[in-house]
Amino acid sequence: MSTPSLNNFRRIVVKVGSALLVDQEAGELREAWLTALAEDVAKLHGEGRDVLIVSSGSIALGRARLKLPRGMLKLEESQAAAAVGQIALARIWSEVLGRHGIGTGQILVTLQDTEERRRYLNARSTIGKLLEWRAVPVINENDTVATNEIRYGDNDRLAARVATMASADLLVLLSDIDGLYTAPPHLDPNAKLIPVVDSITSGIEAVAGDAASEFSRGGMRTKVEAAKIATQGGTHMLIASGKIEHPLRAVAEGARCTWFLTPANPVTSRKRWIAGSLEPKGTLTIDAGAVAALRSGRSLLPAGVIKVDGQFARGDAVIVRGPDMAEIGRGLVAYDADDAEKIKGRSSSDAAQILGITGRAEMIHRDDLVVGHVPAGK
Repeated sequence: MSTPSLNNFRRIVVKVGSALLVDQEAGELREAWLTALAEDVAKLHGEGRDVLIVSSGSIALGRARLKLPRGMLKLEESQAAAAVGQIALARIWSEVLGRHGIGTGQILVTLQDTEERRRYLNARSTIGKLLEWRAVPVINENDTVATNEIRYGDNDRLAARVATMASADLLVLLSDIDGLYTAPPHLDPNAKLIPVVDSITSGIEAVAGDAASEFSRGGMRTKVEAAKIATQGGTHMLIASGKIEHPLRAVAEGARCTWFLTPANPVTSRKRWIAGSLEPKGTLTIDAGAVAALRSGRSLLPAGVIKVDGQFARGDAVIVRGPDMAEIGRGLVAYDADDAEKIKGRSSSDAAQILGITGRAEMIHRDDLVVGHVPAGK
């Protein structure tokens, strides 16, 4: 597979680490660097691409503003520092992108938000709406409440989860190193950059180092683990240097980096997951008009549902059957079984009145629906 170009992608997640954003010695924001990165993001945004940012830095900024001493912080100290720093981080991103007329939205997530299907759908829906409004979501782990047991611990893997959640086709990890090397370059002068990784083999994992290696402490192990998450979800990933100004422009112009390629794409990977990896918890039987609508690529509305079977919760997989009981497809349902029963056959506006809340217009959104068979490997 040939090396792609940054210009080939429509939805790009950019991960920025705290070491790039904040001068670790002075504890101050690297304003010139961030201004240059914002120009890169604005260029991509102006070309009609969706851009999401996964940004570290809340603890580092909070530590600086509170003038905390150097050294390890206790868990509660880190959480409190993050509470202060998160306000500053959100303002910083809002200001640097606002100079280009771009709105931003802050999303704080924890591990459960990307692992539990109901919360996953909520986060995915929020991201989707911000992108529809042409805003740039700025996402970070919610360090104010995350504990060691319920956190990612690194924003590389968080960025990979966000990329697959958002159906991004590219994840860019900006790093203090410009890619994956055959050996730690600071230890081995003969180390060579690996420009393209077609698949993540045991050999590639070995190159990244084990948990106790000097290289791993630099973060390469977590980056390769992030690449596994991303590529399995149909998202290409690249590691590029963030130590230079205009790092995204540099990649677009052919700067050294490592590409991790995927043979799939986010939509087919997600739909294959829905079709084959999730156990259905119930069945929705729909009328002929709804069958035709689904086969033409539309969402399933409550009005088209004539029968609800099973006990399922919002976000569970369900089977969709036509009036002749033939399976039409499978999808992630937007309502609990009890609520689905109440609003079946009714218009979306009626559904809001019946339930007393303004829920989603669709019983199953087309992005969460697989109609027919999704071939393996497609």
